[in-house]
Amino acid sequence: MAMDRHDKEKEMASVLLSALYADVISPSQIRDGFVMLLESADDLAVDILDAVDILALFVARAVVDEILPPAFVTRAKKTIPESSKGFQVLQTAEKSYLSAPHHAELVERRWGGSTHITVEEVKKKIADLLREYVENGDAFEACRCIRGLGVSFFHHEVVKRALVLAMEIQSAEPLILKLLKEAHEEGLISSSQMVKGIARLAESLDDLALDIPSAKTLFQSIVPKAISEGWLDPSFMKSSGEGVQMQAEDKKLRRYKEEVVIIIHEYFLSDDIPELIQSLEDLGMPEFNPVFLKKLITLAMDRKNREKEMASVLLSALHIEIFSTDDIVNGFVMLLESAEDTALDILDASNELALFLARAVIDDVLAPLNLEEIGSKLPPNCSGSETVRMARSMIAARHAGERILRCWGGGTGWAVEDAKDKILKLLEEYVSGGVVNEACQCIRDIGMPFFNHEVVKKALVMAMEKKNDTMLDLLQACFDEGLITINQMTKGFTRIRDGLDDLALDIPNAREKFSFYVQYAQEKGWILPSFGSSAADVSLTNANST
Repeated sequence: MAMDRHDKEKEMASVLLSALYADVISPSQIRDGFVMLLESADDLAVDILDAVDILALFVARAVVDEILPPAFVTRAKKTIPESSKGFQVLQTAEKSYLSAPHHAELVERRWGGSTHITVEEVKKKIADLLREYVENGDAFEACRCIRGLGVSFFHHEVVKRALVLAMEIQSAEPLILKLLKEAHEEGLISSSQMVKGIARLAESLDDLALDIPSAKTLFQSIVPKAISEGWLDPSFMKSSGEGVQMQAEDKKLRRYKEEVVIIIHEYFLSDDIPELIQSLEDLGMPEFNPVFLKKLITLAMDRKNREKEMASVLLSALHIEIFSTDDIVNGFVMLLESAEDTALDILDASNELALFLARAVIDDVLAPLNLEEIGSKLPPNCSGSETVRMARSMIAARHAGERILRCWGGGTGWAVEDAKDKILKLLEEYVSGGVVNEACQCIRDIGMPFFNHEVVKKALVMAMEKKNDTMLDLLQACFDEGLITINQMTKGFTRIRDGLDDLALDIPNAREKFSFYVQYAQEKGWILPSFGSSAADVSLTNANST
């Protein structure tokens, strides 16, 4: 009935569904009702103009209001015929609404909405009303303000912020617990929102402990009180496992998490990559490299484009210096496994995670095949799998490289592309009769030591193309000055080795020249002897295969 009426009635229908959810209509009944609507979409389209778009918006709104799970769209597609209007509804909901930037806010406002404020504004209002409540102790007024926000789907934020405030001002804990109990008894904050809020708080305890050292102890004391007072479902301890996990978590890992949060914050302030790498090496816990990646990107996602750009540039440097590809893959898997929780705190988290994945491929931190590996380690219908699919689409688009490099406004990431041009020009000038010292100074002026493997790669390719081995003199000078490290030399030689098949199409004797360069570099100490033997093996194998 609402579909055939004005926006006011459509909005009222959505709000009513949220109110009836769980208390009157079960989640399975909501799901079955929407499936019945989808199955009858062809008939609805006969009587209602734009029935496909309207029903798609109802589906999207149900997902945003958390009365349908995000996986509903994917699962329903498997049961609805592709030729039907119902399938078109699901496609429209997914592509036009749920995949759009800031989609939650846009969907909420489409029919006038119950709220005309942004997520950040809602968070500020919640923080203000809680602080006012702590000052005056008027629970009735606080509940009225919470109700007045009109964002029942976001009440988990009230729960989380209230408990954080109780930890910050410990004398206010009894007042906070009283408010949450009353809000639950009135039906203002549902059981599912209570559980979600406390689960989010449990997830952020490591970061919170940096500001509130006793946060974990306080959390462990609050949860039993909440269960005994009846406003937290006893199944929380079993279903989330947070309490048990928190107690059993290895002390070494806890210390590592605390240390790397500080290291990452310092990096965001200083933009000093060598200092960060040194700090990680000093920690001496390479087995936790995937944890670092998860922390880095999670913290960057909650900040401005500058920090997101810095995080991507840092990943390139870490991959070159101390992180293996497996570390990067496992770190992204950990991130994507917790994508649904991340989305509770960070607007448009799925799209930003997809950008980080795509950027890693463009920066050669990951190979396209690694995306398949990451996807294979995730449940097929989870939001993380959708994020991987989104990243693949971004990479496959025309002019993807340039767009993805500039996805956060360019900054240092675009400087990487600019650095490639500068490196090419300085090498061309050097080979045309330039001076070694000047070339070294130009490399130093670029100011990207983590990217010097590009100098090695381009110098060797140019030496092959122009049959001019004076490039080796430049590389020797760079090595002697400590301008190009063994790690950077090795990375450069590895990139040449990995691309020999393609290179041989333009330079027929590329394999022979490369074998000579490897032997020369080994004798000069630029690369390790073990690389020499492996490169020779590859060269021989490739030669035999041709």
